[in-house]
Amino acid sequence: MLAHEFAHIKNRDILLTTVAATIAGAISAMANLFQLATLFGQHDEDEEGGSMLGGLAMLILAPIAATLIQLAISRAREYAADATGARLCDEPLALASALGKLERGTWLRPMQVNPAAAPLFIVHPFAGGGLLRLFSTHPPIAERIARLEAMAGQSASQVRGRADASV
Repeated sequence: MLAHEFAHIKNRDILLTTVAATIAGAISAMANLFQLATLFGQHDEDEEGGSMLGGLAMLILAPIAATLIQLAISRAREYAADATGARLCDEPLALASALGKLERGTWLRPMQVNPAAAPLFIVHPFAGGGLLRLFSTHPPIAERIARLEAMAGQSASQVRGRADASV
């Protein structure tokens, strides 16, 4: 797991996440400014209905879209950190095993966690699927383990290929 965290540093994930959060904040701020302009600006009688509907749609959809993009980037960076961490320690199955142990621990000893603090955990601290997965900062552990096992399979075949070539 330490290799995974070092991979976040090597991949400059904090920088990327900060930029994504800044862009998401800017989109939300623009939606709020548009809302204020819609409420307090001057309107022609003919345009009022359309601009109010557009303003309402932007007010609701823009921050949600920005958040979903930010969370998708976060999940993608977790997959990248897993891959980089597996290459750093040259043991993809060790990282997969550690992830499996962490997930089993959350099922054996579930925690009462404020949902706002969930991104601070390596493994999602409470169960949930469907719409809750959409707002998760970390991808499902089973998918991460499957990707690491696939990496291990590729690594093993590459090692066998080099051994066969040297004979």
